[in-house]
Amino acid sequence: MTIQRSHLQRLTVLSVLGLALFGCGDDNKADTDNVTTNQMTGIAGGLTLTSGPDETEGMTSVNPTTGGMKFDLPPDDSSASSCGTDSACNLLDVLFVIDNSGTMGEEQTNLAANFPYLIDKLRNVTDENEKPVNANINIMVTTTDFGHPLCSPFEKPDYDPAKGAPINTACVDRIGRFTGLGANPVQVEQACNNGCKGSVVPSDPFINFQLDQDNILNADPNGGDPVAQALSCIGPQGIDGCGMEAPLETMLQALDPNKPWNQGNKPFLRDGAVLAIVVLTDEAECSVKDYKYFDPQLASDPMFNQYWEDTPGQPGVKDEPTSATCFNAGVSCVDANADGIYESCMSEDKGVLQPLSRYIGYLKTNLVQQKKKDVIMLGILGVPKVTEHNPEPPFEPTAGGVLDLVYRVWNQGDILPGDTDSPAQKEYDFGIGPGCTDAATGQAIPNTRVIDVCQSLNEDDKVRCCIESICDDDFSDAINCLAGILRETLEVPG
Repeated sequence: MTIQRSHLQRLTVLSVLGLALFGCGDDNKADTDNVTTNQMTGIAGGLTLTSGPDETEGMTSVNPTTGGMKFDLPPDDSSASSCGTDSACNLLDVLFVIDNSGTMGEEQTNLAANFPYLIDKLRNVTDENEKPVNANINIMVTTTDFGHPLCSPFEKPDYDPAKGAPINTACVDRIGRFTGLGANPVQVEQACNNGCKGSVVPSDPFINFQLDQDNILNADPNGGDPVAQALSCIGPQGIDGCGMEAPLETMLQALDPNKPWNQGNKPFLRDGAVLAIVVLTDEAECSVKDYKYFDPQLASDPMFNQYWEDTPGQPGVKDEPTSATCFNAGVSCVDANADGIYESCMSEDKGVLQPLSRYIGYLKTNLVQQKKKDVIMLGILGVPKVTEHNPEPPFEPTAGGVLDLVYRVWNQGDILPGDTDSPAQKEYDFGIGPGCTDAATGQAIPNTRVIDVCQSLNEDDKVRCCIESICDDDFSDAINCLAGILRETLEVPG
């Protein structure tokens, strides 16, 4: 995960190419002179998002430059049951949003190594009375790639951003995804091959299983749990995706009730089911509302370059946008004594990225309040390693982790062996210092926006958010926390 990006974050070549803005990797040019703001109204009572549909591939999607996705949401029904029916109390829908950018090889390898442990934990969840829940479980996987004009020129010919759509093919059948971009691309095929031994896949867009029933095809009868085999195959996403990660927008698109995988008689998102969202990413959140702020052709316009970093060694000169724009346009920090350590950093809506109310509103207002769903989230992000967990369920972090997160600028001590970049170059690339560093697993940037969405789900007496460090070399503690929360949300039917 060592953060060394030359192919996407350092976009000098874009100035040479004179890149025009293209909407989200699509072929149609975005109308950058007709930018409208997504209308968010009545958050206390409901969520309204408006836009016209995009008919690409027959799915309702969205170009966030011209609006938001339209959700046809039901009216508030305070009488709705949290279980839907007596037989539905043990339904669980798990959504994985996995960063597939160029630095994610080690993290995907680590996550895949923990998939069998995760499936074992999910199969053996008990309720608060120690009774087996025997949950009926959906597991869907997507990427953090919603498409971005700065990434489009670098995409491989056979690559399309998932934009929240499910990935249900075996990684061994898309092994090219595990070769990065650039002149000397990195290869991390072990992220796939370590766990996936064949084309073991679900027959649907997502995995479904309960007890000894599942929808898994091609499982090895001698290869252990077929569900774990399938997740080890569809889970690893590769490292050739966009480095402007948009996990919140791809999460929302994946949960759009109008999408085909959420409709019909076997939807992923089910009424009455507990929803668990797992986000794995090593950089700042970049769900964009207005792409003008990333346009290299507007480099001389102080309105649109205001969130770019100065070119190293040239104070006041702003040549191009980098990933730093994502952090600077979504977070505001205070360094009162100018010592390079920020007293505070907070998410802020500056009109560049989609507002957090778009995501918090849907999760909390529509799903939790109106549909009476339990929604939980696990963020494996750029925060310090957790040093202590609650020994009792839900096993949440109690020391270290986000509690010890310090926002600061890059310094020489952050530069890992073999990395030739200077702290100034790192600051230019990312806009903020690392949230965690490990000589073996690398470094990661704090993801303030995902942290805020996750923590918004917590209630006074209920933990609904776990945040663990992506710099860990073992994600079992993260899985334990997820399982611990499920113990408090899933129920034995009847």
